[in-house]
Amino acid sequence: MLERRVVPRAGALALIVAAAVSADAAEQRFPKPDFKSGYVQPVYHPPTPARSAVREWADVAVLAAALGAAAWLALRARSRRGLWALSVASLVWFGLVRKGCICPVGSIHNVALALVDPVYGLPLVTALIFALPLVAALLWGRVFCAAVCPLGVIQDLVVWRPVRLPTALNRALGMLGPTVLAFGIALTAAGAGFWICRYDPFVGLYRRSGPAGMIATGIGLLLIGVVVARPYCRFFCPYGVLLSWGSRLSRRHLGITPDECIQCRLCERSCPFDAIRGPEPPHVDRSAARRALVRALWAAPLFVAGAAWAGRAALDALAPVVHPAVALERELRAEDAAGTPDLTWETRVFRLSGEPRESAAAAAAAARHRLRLAGLWAGAFVGFVGAGRIVASVRRSDRREWVPDRGECLSCGRCFAHCPREYVRLGRLDGPMGNP
Repeated sequence: MLERRVVPRAGALALIVAAAVSADAAEQRFPKPDFKSGYVQPVYHPPTPARSAVREWADVAVLAAALGAAAWLALRARSRRGLWALSVASLVWFGLVRKGCICPVGSIHNVALALVDPVYGLPLVTALIFALPLVAALLWGRVFCAAVCPLGVIQDLVVWRPVRLPTALNRALGMLGPTVLAFGIALTAAGAGFWICRYDPFVGLYRRSGPAGMIATGIGLLLIGVVVARPYCRFFCPYGVLLSWGSRLSRRHLGITPDECIQCRLCERSCPFDAIRGPEPPHVDRSAARRALVRALWAAPLFVAGAAWAGRAALDALAPVVHPAVALERELRAEDAAGTPDLTWETRVFRLSGEPRESAAAAAAAARHRLRLAGLWAGAFVGFVGAGRIVASVRRSDRREWVPDRGECLSCGRCFAHCPREYVRLGRLDGPMGNP
């Protein structure tokens, strides 16, 4: 998935023509040497499109097979060991071999760009990579997160002494994922590039190259993941937000117990991701709960409007940093004021292009306008999600058993070992209570 850079076409054409002329002149001045030693110059054979297509479709097939295997291991076999083995295999193939390139997280950009730009064609392989984990979530829950996603499994393998975060902190950090999703799509729609891919924390580790800051961030998240299980998946992953929505509507979902809950509460603290929900208290002031719900519903529109204004203001302020057209205009103005042109590669390309100076200002103004609109939409989206979570927190339910939260549960299967009914199903007497 390539990021499209906004570069003046005339400037790029000028550089290409200049390079071609220089190369032609060099060829005339320095003819090819006449080798007399029997050396034969090797012929370069670029990879054929057919070979590339076969590899891409093989990735799609492997992804579909891994999703099916994860669903069977989580829902039918109920095997934590099997999910762990699949995680290692996914880490090797999708991470080390494919170097994180088969990535539904990054494909968010491609899908968003295809929706706003009719000229951009969305490859079928990219569309399938984006859609398959979402379809699996609608059918079986977040089995992609369980043992297939290369960004998730590398964190899952380092979980050692997980701690439970305070509820308020957990909810606050949970808003980061929708924020990354909304503003990542907004920046792509505004022509500012693929920012989610640009700051992916683990692809640099898989490729063993990349900016030092990105690699340091990946290592830092892995160190944090020793005590805060899967911090990127739970709090930052934009694709995880989409999977969470699909999982809440899933046809089937992983359960803690294979049959009936006996209210033993042994699973209460077994989940390192804080995704197990207990029964609602039997004695709840229903009238107070209704009043809190009404207040939350009344406040929701104001919350959404405030978040929309904040998003617009944020992208307007960050425009010189996030959009190349605005950055170019700022650099040109600074050079004009100082009387020192051609300080950067971008300004040199623009000046060589012969385009009028006003065209850069017009492009920057158009980019700012798009960023304001995109920020308005992104802020409203974040506000809507936040308001929905506030309403959900005050709404009462009739839950009577210990069950996984369908949106937050990653289907990892760690809770199986804490359920006595699971040991009965397996015919074992060494259950968590000694004798189930």
